[in-house]
Amino acid sequence: MPKLTVEGFADVDVEEGKRLVLAIEQDAGVDILHACGGNARCTTCRVEFVSGEPPRMTVAEQTRLAERGLSGVRLSCQIVCDHDMTVRAISRLTGSGRPDPGRTPEPTIQPPPVWT
Repeated sequence: MPKLTVEGFADVDVEEGKRLVLAIEQDAGVDILHACGGNARCTTCRVEFVSGEPPRMTVAEQTRLAERGLSGVRLSCQIVCDHDMTVRAISRLTGSGRPDPGRTPEPTIQPPPVWT
């Protein structure tokens, strides 16, 4: 089982292949945002990798980050947990002023991934 470390929270083991956004929220207990429901549209699920950044990226993630001019961050809704990783959750419900984190993302990457 891959180990997930979210800075400031306890390390957790997560199910192989689970979406990172869901592992952060459900397993690590972090109030990460996912306003668009994990569909690579809003960038509220962004994280910074401390270690274990995946080398590949979905076209949807690459496109959205480029459109927003974001660098040094990744969209947790577009990443699966298939190895150990350490992240910094930089977009959280606490302090956001939002009433909730957003609709719960589907178990699989949406839109269906096309990898770069």
